[in-house]
Amino acid sequence: MPSTSSPRSFHGDQSSASNGNARQNSTASNVPATDRQRDQRRQHPAQSTSSTTHRRTESSSQRTREHRKEKVTETLVRRIKSPDQRTRTAAEKPKHVQASSSQQTAKESKPEIPQLPWNPEVSLVTHTSAPLASRISIPPRASQAPIPLEPKALRELSLEAQEAAIIEDLLIVLMGVEGQYIHFAKTYDPSAEKDRLDGPVFVILPGLDPSLRDLTIGILKLATHHSALEAFIDVQGRAELGVVNHALSAAIRKLIFDYLVLIAQLETQFLTNPSFTLHVLNVHTLPTRHLMSQVYSLAQAIIKRSSPIDDDMDSDMELDIENILEALQGSDLLPGSRKSPVCKGGSVLDLITKRLELFSGDPVTRAVLTSLLQNTSRPYMRMLNEWLHHGTIKDLYAEFLVKEQQSIKRERLAEDYTDDYWERRYTLRDNVPPQLESVQHKVLLAGKYLNVVRECGGVDISKAISNVPTTFEDLRFFDNVNDAYVYANKSLLNLLLTTYALPERLHSMKHYFFLSQSDFLSYFLDLASPELRKPVDKVNTNKLQALLDLVLPAQDPFKENIKVEMNSVNLYDCLTRVINISGIEDGEALLNPPAPPVESEKGPVGFTSLQLDCVVPFPASLVISRKTIWRYQALFRYLFSLRHLEQQLVANWQTWNKASSWAHKSSDKEIELCKRRAFTLRARMLVYVQQLLYFCTSEVIEPNWQAFMEKLKNGSKSAVGTVDELMQNHVDFLDTCLKECMLTNARLLRRHSKLMQTCTLFSNFTSWFSRELESNDPDLSGNTKPPQLEKMIANLRKFELNFGRHMHVLLDEMNHFAATETEDRIFEDLESGVQRASRITILISRSLASHSFLTSIYTRAKNQQKHTTAGIRWWSPTQLLICRSEACVWQSGRDAQFSSVYGRMWK
Repeated sequence: MPSTSSPRSFHGDQSSASNGNARQNSTASNVPATDRQRDQRRQHPAQSTSSTTHRRTESSSQRTREHRKEKVTETLVRRIKSPDQRTRTAAEKPKHVQASSSQQTAKESKPEIPQLPWNPEVSLVTHTSAPLASRISIPPRASQAPIPLEPKALRELSLEAQEAAIIEDLLIVLMGVEGQYIHFAKTYDPSAEKDRLDGPVFVILPGLDPSLRDLTIGILKLATHHSALEAFIDVQGRAELGVVNHALSAAIRKLIFDYLVLIAQLETQFLTNPSFTLHVLNVHTLPTRHLMSQVYSLAQAIIKRSSPIDDDMDSDMELDIENILEALQGSDLLPGSRKSPVCKGGSVLDLITKRLELFSGDPVTRAVLTSLLQNTSRPYMRMLNEWLHHGTIKDLYAEFLVKEQQSIKRERLAEDYTDDYWERRYTLRDNVPPQLESVQHKVLLAGKYLNVVRECGGVDISKAISNVPTTFEDLRFFDNVNDAYVYANKSLLNLLLTTYALPERLHSMKHYFFLSQSDFLSYFLDLASPELRKPVDKVNTNKLQALLDLVLPAQDPFKENIKVEMNSVNLYDCLTRVINISGIEDGEALLNPPAPPVESEKGPVGFTSLQLDCVVPFPASLVISRKTIWRYQALFRYLFSLRHLEQQLVANWQTWNKASSWAHKSSDKEIELCKRRAFTLRARMLVYVQQLLYFCTSEVIEPNWQAFMEKLKNGSKSAVGTVDELMQNHVDFLDTCLKECMLTNARLLRRHSKLMQTCTLFSNFTSWFSRELESNDPDLSGNTKPPQLEKMIANLRKFELNFGRHMHVLLDEMNHFAATETEDRIFEDLESGVQRASRITILISRSLASHSFLTSIYTRAKNQQKHTTAGIRWWSPTQLLICRSEACVWQSGRDAQFSSVYGRMWK
């Protein structure tokens, strides 16, 4: 069709039209005859169509003009893949294509200027850790092209020519390549990864019509988003960024593929549809621009989270230090292993989920984000199902919410006093997806439980996992987590309570560590006393172990697990060190460590250093861990020291009854008075030791033990439901026993230590007292001189004063702590807002009853508050005996005011 018949003809400018015709004639004259013949032969097969029939009816001059334009438009026609469309002539092309062709023809008709050859080349770059990343080198920028290759200025073109040129440029730019009139901004560096991830900024050459410029600027945002997403896919496809980022990159790659199909369709419309304008292009790209904008925003959020801010540098450094230490312990530290934190795993899923909630009212955005979340969560769900149903972690890139520290081995349980294997072997990461926040602890425990069962041969990991949800949107998602948790917990509980006989093991430990049936200990002390009197470094532990094996009951299946040890640190020093350990709160200065305890000149002996140990197999060692065994050992050493001191005082009484110096009634009244004072003091010490031992065993350990055992019975109301609850109840039982035995308070512990030392020294002075009595008693020595009893009386008075003073100080401190503890409990009840008036009334009534009852036997009760003492119940007969400063041989549970069951008052 002639150009004059088109309403969008370029003949508005006569001079330009004449110049165009001249350039066309010059171009046609330069075309060789052979080329024209070849082109005619190539066009000959298509003359059967209707268009060729129409061309036969045209004038010969029209066919000549169309043939001249064919070479110019050949590059545009090659974009069309259809063979039928390749045969179209210039008369059939849209008018905006003809305008673009005439513009190129005018450019080619310019006189040639000698120039240096410009041969831009591309090459293949080296492989990266992203296997699907583009390996084509960055092409040279359009600004680097020679001046003769520059297109005609936009201001020199008509409106329709500008529109055609801009549409052609946009179709190229939308695929990430610079056009003739649309270039990258000077600030954009294609070789910089940050610029590529942000997306290029495009600049339009001056001279474009304002209406076309506004539409072009809006469409160029789509080109920026596409180029940025292409770079994002290349970066996030690296191996170290994890499988979740790989899945996200694959999902975005599918969107970009659909986007490129759209660009190809738009290009076809541009080349074939005469009514295709820039406005039509803008309308067709609007939905895609909105979709790509949302995906681009998501990509930028992921990139931003991967770049830590200055406030997080300290925490990141701590994490790096932990990772380096873990790698050093596991011999996994490699060069370059310390990397900046990246957004991966649960963090990516968290960002997608939050954006999905934010744009839930936008159907298009909701649809694309839902699709991205489904595809991205699939590899994460595979790791979750592997953890829930096999108890194993297949997490090569540290993405899963459960972190495994492989440096903590099961073999270290024998030396693990902090339960690192159970507490720190598997921990939760911070990047937990929102879908798992409510069940994250169940997920952790389910895998931990099943991991223990698997290590004991209870799980077959060779079976494939089937019939499980694969995405977060699956309705069975929460049921899958809950069912796995219940199954794993039930399996491990059954393994501990049945297969490994945990209750029987605990009964055996109570028998040996808490001296519940201590006949074996009496036999053991009789046999091992000569060895235990030696210094601790000279004690033969093998001999003691052999003697212990002789006295242990043969019917106990766990007696082989009991071992004898020697601890060179004194019990009170050891407990004091543990009590003085405290953390540093935020803002506090580092305090000077407490001074080490002063060791006695004599040094520890076997009696003060003896302790038992227990060897427990896995997985029972998770419950009876080194942390709990240390508590058993502390209680055993305390009870053993009381039992040993009791035997010493009883042995003193037997010695005094057999010795003539004590059994003989002297004629000297002062000597008889000294004997009575010594007998009275020994009786007071013996009552204190016996009642304290009775209190610890019968009023503290036994009730708490019965309550703990009740929780292990199936079917009971207080039965444990989980393994962690069982472990916590076990630790709480031991901590309660330590607290109520007054072994967790430094001041009370120090006072107990002073009393025990006083009693021990007095017991060791028995032989000295016997010699003094024998030498000063005139009936036995025959000496007529008056007896010299000053030294004996002074030493005896020193023991009485020390024992009485420490006893009174102990009572004052116990009352002080009891008052503080009672007030704290009342304030806690008031602050909690719970109506517990009955409990407070009972506490006050107990305090008043204790005050009125103790007034009659303790002379200083009028000026002191009477509350429940720390560790000893206010109604305990042991409390009454400790308050008594004189020697009173009372027995618990046998007084008229107390019941036979640990002596609660019946008033």
